[in-house]
Amino acid sequence: MTESHDTAAAIHVLGALALELAGDAPARDDRLTQAQAGELATLIASDLATFAPGAADLELVTVGAHYDPVELLRSGWPLHRELDALAARAPGAGRARVIAFGAHDGQLPGDLTPSPDFAGGPLRLVPFVLGGDPSKVAPVGELFEHELLERGMAGAATALAAQSMFGLKVEHARYLTVHDLAAMTSLQYEHAGLAPLWPLIETALLAPDAEAWLDAPPEPLIRYVDGEARIALFSTQAWQQRYAPETDCASEASRERAYRQHAHFEARQRQLAAVLQAHGVMVNFVHCERDADCLAALA
Repeated sequence: MTESHDTAAAIHVLGALALELAGDAPARDDRLTQAQAGELATLIASDLATFAPGAADLELVTVGAHYDPVELLRSGWPLHRELDALAARAPGAGRARVIAFGAHDGQLPGDLTPSPDFAGGPLRLVPFVLGGDPSKVAPVGELFEHELLERGMAGAATALAAQSMFGLKVEHARYLTVHDLAAMTSLQYEHAGLAPLWPLIETALLAPDAEAWLDAPPEPLIRYVDGEARIALFSTQAWQQRYAPETDCASEASRERAYRQHAHFEARQRQLAAVLQAHGVMVNFVHCERDADCLAALA
């Protein structure tokens, strides 16, 4: 992704070294020392220059740590912005350089600490930012968007270094833009039965000031607006009006079936809310006493 910043003339390419892990062996550590981070960053810079020679003329900023996809796929790209903000404080701005942030006494600077809540997934990401003169960044960003997913395998030295330093068992190591990562995650969510939610997440990522709805029974009713997800919290009566209008609660069997259906619906609400929150989207539950009032309540 090539992104403009409101406060700077430079534009940036946002991406990551993606480490696809084999097996379920836990990583030895999710952060590297400063020396290790610098070594890995040098290898990443060399790899990126092989895909686009112009990348060697840009500033590369990365961190010696790995993250879950949801930690990168958040509105405003906060992890990449934190890398950019920290790099802006480093001396030597205005020239091509490689900046790597590592841990000191086990602590990473700023807000770069990976969340333990998302540790242990099969895909781990080392984020990077390429920045500099717009006339140099733009062609690199365009090339990466069109070709990196197809031919962006990391060099053997880079993959082995990441495996050794982090204590991971790496099956594949490749480079992605954040757009590539979003597309991959969309497919994964489709396979996991979360496809109806993706348009809301995508809106939060790519057009956070826009609006999106999930209004497709039997799914929960959700509106993304003003940077938050508003989820309709139905009363029992409102839920039945919207999702089970044919239910006849006169018999015990019908009541039991409706009870199970309602419990499943509430579990789905909790699941979708958790996914949205993992992507950094604020969730608010809005009470709805009658189905007819719910759309207005979410406004």
